[in-house]
Amino acid sequence: MIFKKLNIKDLIEITPNIHEDNRGFFYESFRKDFLEKFVNQKIDFCQENHSKSKRGVFRGLHYQLPPFEQSKLVSVIKGSIIDIAVDIRLNSDSFLKNIQIELSEENKKQLFIPKGFAHGFYVKSEEAIISYKVDAFYNKNSEIVINAMDPKLNLNLNKNKFIFSDRDLLAPNFDKIIF
Repeated sequence: MIFKKLNIKDLIEITPNIHEDNRGFFYESFRKDFLEKFVNQKIDFCQENHSKSKRGVFRGLHYQLPPFEQSKLVSVIKGSIIDIAVDIRLNSDSFLKNIQIELSEENKKQLFIPKGFAHGFYVKSEEAIISYKVDAFYNKNSEIVINAMDPKLNLNLNKNKFIFSDRDLLAPNFDKIIF
């Protein structure tokens, strides 16, 4: 596995070593020991989620309040997405900066998103199946949704080309969120 630190501290792109031949391919998609060594902290994923979405769907931006914050390891099983992580750590040098990275079944890359980031993605392919591991159980009462179209986030998105849930579309801008 190749671990690459991204431009925002603590975000990590992971590229597997793929073993391919005439039968197909094999790769390790997760190695707890390698990830923990690279991030220099213990990671205990306790829940894995899968979602399926069609072209143009935008999911997010979501995060959970303490003590239910989640670190995530995001990968794409089928299709292609642009995965987005926004730094919402109040004391961070990269506060409100974002990373947008393509994750796909072709490139097999993953994105490790630690606690303190809002997360979302949009689907580029006809459909996409996304898998992500989290290190805290989902807690509906602690989930916060931020409007991805908030100009303060500078995501450079065109609202008209996406399909949003009502909850995501009507989410408040970042300035209206209470931490």
